[in-house]
Amino acid sequence: MTLLDHLALMSAFDAIAVSLLLFSWLGISWRIEHPAKGRKSVTSLMAEYRRDWMSEFVTRDNRIFDATLVASLRQGTSFFASTCILAIGGVLALVGNTAPLRGVAEEFTSSAAPAFVWQLKLMFVALFLTNAFLKFVWAHRVFGYCSVVMGSVPNDPEHPLARPRARQAAELNIRAAVNYNRGLQSMYFALGTLAWLMGPVPLLIAIAVVVWLLWSREFASIPRDVLESERREP
Repeated sequence: MTLLDHLALMSAFDAIAVSLLLFSWLGISWRIEHPAKGRKSVTSLMAEYRRDWMSEFVTRDNRIFDATLVASLRQGTSFFASTCILAIGGVLALVGNTAPLRGVAEEFTSSAAPAFVWQLKLMFVALFLTNAFLKFVWAHRVFGYCSVVMGSVPNDPEHPLARPRARQAAELNIRAAVNYNRGLQSMYFALGTLAWLMGPVPLLIAIAVVVWLLWSREFASIPRDVLESERREP
């Protein structure tokens, strides 16, 4: 069978669900990074705090605290990158041998499907995990750039290079955080895509749940309200 013959095994409903999956993934990421002016996301609020952090960093005599913070952020990216590698390995192992998965999935779907169908669904999970891995690795590296630039900030706050380099460090810190968040979003969607193994309807439900989780945590969570309230003018 050719690739087109294999793809013909998928229903139009599957194609619609996958299209909505990709649209939701890109759409919620764009909305989080480009929120409306009247309703900032946690990501945009934290960007402001990161700029404030680097502004205070210039005047801080002992900068060990700041170095510890950046190291902690890099450890988080390393942990999730390692987790993605393990998850990708597990998914690829299932792609190579779908028999155990087919037995479990068919209990829920009550229908038999060729191995290609299960492999295709698992490959979408692997693609999301791979994207997450690449985002975490890049975030880890950019946090490294940030730490180097922070190290180049003169100790004298009045030095002409002090504040410009602190601003550079802040923007690098923000870009690293953006990629870190994108990696987390891909992991959320990878988990949601697993529902496709039970059919397009469970996938649509999983998409709605994932989008709601990401939206609520960025725009309607208690931490977000705390972050915004602390930035309001007294």
